[in-house]
Amino acid sequence: MGKRFDLGEQVGVVIVGAGPAGLVLGNLLLDRGVDCVILERRARAAVEGRARAGFLAAHSVRVLTDNGLAAGLRARGRTHATCLFRGDRGEFTLDYGRLGRGEVHTVYPQQELVRDLVAEYLRRGGELWFGQEVEEISAGRVRVRGGQDVTGRYVAGCDGHRGVARRALIAQGTRTSRWDHGVSWLAVLAEAPPSMAAVGYALHERGFAGHMARTASVTRYYLQCPRGTDPAEWSEDRIWTELATRMRTAEFGPLRQGPVLEKAVVDLRSDVLESPGAGRLWLAGDAAGLISPSAAKGANLAVLQAELLAHALTEALTRGDETGLARYAADALPRVWRAHEFSHWMSGLLHGPADDGAEARYGRALQYARLESLRTSRTHQDYFAENYTGI
Repeated sequence: MGKRFDLGEQVGVVIVGAGPAGLVLGNLLLDRGVDCVILERRARAAVEGRARAGFLAAHSVRVLTDNGLAAGLRARGRTHATCLFRGDRGEFTLDYGRLGRGEVHTVYPQQELVRDLVAEYLRRGGELWFGQEVEEISAGRVRVRGGQDVTGRYVAGCDGHRGVARRALIAQGTRTSRWDHGVSWLAVLAEAPPSMAAVGYALHERGFAGHMARTASVTRYYLQCPRGTDPAEWSEDRIWTELATRMRTAEFGPLRQGPVLEKAVVDLRSDVLESPGAGRLWLAGDAAGLISPSAAKGANLAVLQAELLAHALTEALTRGDETGLARYAADALPRVWRAHEFSHWMSGLLHGPADDGAEARYGRALQYARLESLRTSRTHQDYFAENYTGI
């Protein structure tokens, strides 16, 4: 990774953060002849090794394919077109690939996508600096701890929900709309082959359980848990026992078990900034808004926003036309809010009250009414399919 310019020089775009949003944006800008540099606070091994979501919507696959970024997912990704729902009234499989717009997901672990994007960005001659902790962003100047300031005509904040870029934009007066879903998940990554051909959603009076295939030998599981749960409280035996209970293995067959590679608690919260940028600072990905993982929209929104922002920044830097930047919020936010609406609906479908009081029984009855409507109504199924795979 050779240094082609002094970090004290001004570049077209300084991208803060080397997650999917920053890496897709950087690759698209380079491909359009815009000079940029990516600053990432973590080491390369940490960036490329962190296991995250793995469901890519059809639009994300098209963006990656059209821009020469899909070699890995074409070679190793697997398409999913069905999902399975279980409850105390049985199970059914929804073939969403034959419903709605007929679109499917491509399952490709995010860490593999990130490795692909890093390699392609460097192959295209991009500047990517790991171990650079950004302390402040102001008027196009990015201050790096213990190093030189980096100045760009524009700064793209792609450094996540707790990043410096988001704080800088909020400090300028941008407001946030937010929602706490009141639900937490124990997220478990297991070295175990998938136990189902499809994504599995299990509804149970003890709480939701989810099964998400990642690779032929690794599976992601989720268990609804109380807010404030310590992952250390969950031994491997407890995890597999609870998964077996909620996924009703006595009725539908056992899970394929293996060592737990990692476990963490995720609180389901969502928020959206009223505008994803202003002036010389523009955001994409989790920096612009956090979405709950209940419908696997986070990485796909990041790709969408990176695509829109790349076009707007290119027009501004190559033609002096900032119309695209002025329109960025209007282009992105309707699709962001539609994704949030569906994610919110999915959260209501999957998470019912856990106690046995009158209100809890009422809530669980509504939950199963939603599920029964999804099982029997073609109109409901088409809505689900279009929003489940769409951005």
